[in-house]
Amino acid sequence: MSDKFTYNVRPKKSLGQNYLTDENICRNIVNAFEIEPGEHIVEIGPGKGALTRYILEKTSNLTVVELDRNNCALLKEWFPGLNIINRDFLKLDLNELLANSVEKLRVIGNIPYNITSPIIFKLMDNRTIVKDAQLMIQEEVARRITADPNNKEYGIPSILLNVFGSSKLLFKVSRNCFYPKPKVDSRIIYFDFSVSQEEKVKDIVFFRKLVKAAFGTRRKTLRNSLKNIEADLSKGEIDLGRRAESLTINEFIELSNRLC
Repeated sequence: MSDKFTYNVRPKKSLGQNYLTDENICRNIVNAFEIEPGEHIVEIGPGKGALTRYILEKTSNLTVVELDRNNCALLKEWFPGLNIINRDFLKLDLNELLANSVEKLRVIGNIPYNITSPIIFKLMDNRTIVKDAQLMIQEEVARRITADPNNKEYGIPSILLNVFGSSKLLFKVSRNCFYPKPKVDSRIIYFDFSVSQEEKVKDIVFFRKLVKAAFGTRRKTLRNSLKNIEADLSKGEIDLGRRAESLTINEFIELSNRLC
């Protein structure tokens, strides 16, 4: 990278900062998001602007959400006119980011490993205003999200994130592309919240409760893991001797609809 983007400020471990330093990877990440000219993009955790400058080559309509004040100061200096929000993304009302009532948000970011799940579920919970998201997360977490049934990685994220949206693994990013170097590799994952199976679910609140209970004690059978669900399990018409990880997404939807 140019001298302007050198990393002479010590990353803060408390904020989970691992700065992406490979220009080709940065360019590939932004290109993969297929940004249209003038399109409003929201970037989570821009850090020192590794992705930001490539996004700005696609559109000037960019809002970045950055918690670190020092990084905000650098971004302000390096990208004059950039819309910078110095706040915790998890505490931010995403409605504040909407440019108008028609266009939904498109979100991109290299997010901290320690708050990966809360960020992704926040986006999912705001799916009425979030169109899609492309994030860099831990390889292990990405595998859990896209896991199939009868797999030890299959669980709550695998189901919820693929009922209330769809997910797709993109390319892998080596740990050697970061400073400081993390202990694990990363993966670019794409979420499309405009494509979902939500309309199949009769009661969304009950469905989420059911899925969480089923995997709360994943080594137990459904008979035991769902015993505290306020429903007549006999109406489910499913073998209660099975474990949660053996049920497909469609089976969870059908079970929920029969029990709610």
